[in-house]
Amino acid sequence: MQQIKEDAQFRSVINGALPVVAVFKTTWCKDCHYIEPFMPDLIKQYEGKLDFVHVDRDDLPDLCSELNILGIPSFIVFRQGQEITRFVSKLRKNREEIEEFLDRSLQVAEALGK
Repeated sequence: MQQIKEDAQFRSVINGALPVVAVFKTTWCKDCHYIEPFMPDLIKQYEGKLDFVHVDRDDLPDLCSELNILGIPSFIVFRQGQEITRFVSKLRKNREEIEEFLDRSLQVAEALGK
């Protein structure tokens, strides 16, 4: 998963050909560490359908404020620079919930592409 370090880099990446899943995390977040073991499998599962990037909320606080990232981990899917879906909750996210979100995001991206 590509690490985003600059605002301009983020804005460039979300304009890619595939929908981009931006995963907002921090190093000190226990729920962020909880998802780490299965995220590589999910990235491989959606290869060719979704691109994934990681944004550390502490590295880009202005961007996160602009995007209204309050809880972490947060997932936002962008298509051609526009947000199409968002998965944010106070509860710990499990693999099944994240997969459901990614599947729904693909459906939305496909519907918007028509």
